[in-house]
Amino acid sequence: MKIAVIALGKIGLPLAVQFASKGHDVVGVDVSQPTVDLINQGVEPFPGEAHLQEKLSELVPAGRLRATTDYADAVPGADAVVLVVPLFVDEQTAEPDFGWMDAATRSLGAVLTPGTLISYETTLPVGTTRTRWKPLLEEVSGLREGVDFDLVFSPERVLTGRVFADLRKYPKLVGGLSERGAARAVEFYRAVLDFDERDDLPRPNGVWDLGSAEAAELAKLAETTYRDVNIGLANQFARYAATAGIDVYQVIEASNSQPYSHIHQPGIAVGGHCIPVYPRLYLWTDPEATVVAAARAANAGMPDYTIGLLEGAYGDLTGARVVVLGAAYRGGVKETAFSGVFGAVEALAARGATPLVHDPLYTDEELTRLGFTPYHLGEPADAAVVQADHAEYRELGPDDLPGIRAFIDGRRVSDASRWPDVAYRVIGMAIPA
Repeated sequence: MKIAVIALGKIGLPLAVQFASKGHDVVGVDVSQPTVDLINQGVEPFPGEAHLQEKLSELVPAGRLRATTDYADAVPGADAVVLVVPLFVDEQTAEPDFGWMDAATRSLGAVLTPGTLISYETTLPVGTTRTRWKPLLEEVSGLREGVDFDLVFSPERVLTGRVFADLRKYPKLVGGLSERGAARAVEFYRAVLDFDERDDLPRPNGVWDLGSAEAAELAKLAETTYRDVNIGLANQFARYAATAGIDVYQVIEASNSQPYSHIHQPGIAVGGHCIPVYPRLYLWTDPEATVVAAARAANAGMPDYTIGLLEGAYGDLTGARVVVLGAAYRGGVKETAFSGVFGAVEALAARGATPLVHDPLYTDEELTRLGFTPYHLGEPADAAVVQADHAEYRELGPDDLPGIRAFIDGRRVSDASRWPDVAYRVIGMAIPA
């Protein structure tokens, strides 16, 4: 097959590589010329994705994969087009911003040729494929969906850093606007993906047709919103347990020993492109979902709550040099999308502290561009808050943060024995008398 992949980011590029590795001819489209140039040189444009570089080094010289900024170079004559263009959520209004996706859809429609299968993989509010993309594609292309081309939704379900493993591990969900489109999508994804055998699923691992685009859209929102609600509940348990002299981690471990309990772990923040974003997409179409809204509010409030723990352990924070350990939203991933670092720095500044930020994945220049004052281990500090669970932070001790009086472990990466004569606190554990 000839396949076009629109947007060569941390999901789109591995997808393009996966398709090409199955013997298909793949052309990727991206708005960034530097990204396109690197890919055409066989060089990964971003670090951290397992096996990506080795696969690029094989596929690009073999002519199986190339990149372009020109839709007209990639789309006409394609058997399938897969879009993984980012969808953003306004941080103030929590409404989806379709700007980039609208532009990509118009560019696609302008060069669309009959017979193409189009699959959107970007997570969307329920109904978007049918009520937004179908009419927009038909308007721009002059073609009819279900007659001249087929349109489906098939959500990406992978995590950056392990995309190729996740593509094999999880069923590929598809939902079409017609039976023909759904059947084509099932055939397409079976031809470009491989699946691990799993005996824990109700049906064989592989491509699952959910019957409609709306069902596939909701499935992605549901699985991610579940995690946000679960974490919000864990954070509520943690805040109560701390006031009642209870170790919430023992409680969660005990509760989860029963097979119907799957309580997640509490922590300083829920970050990334997915968990804090997709519940807002769900709420956009179901504003009466009070459970979802309450969980989102609970999780959004955790950075300020954690700085409150620091204030209780340290005292007045006015003028204190406080190090936030971790700009990334999670350990080992160089990404700050909705990271708890922003809320933590804001809460520290509101209390009169001097916030400093350390992250082993970021240079001083990068931290400065994010609006932070960089910190280097070994410099004087009054207190520290763990925001990201980087492996490096498991080995920290007072010598790394000279002068430290309080250490708030927002990710439970350390333990009190490493911090003698320092006020050590963990979210969800009883505060020492």
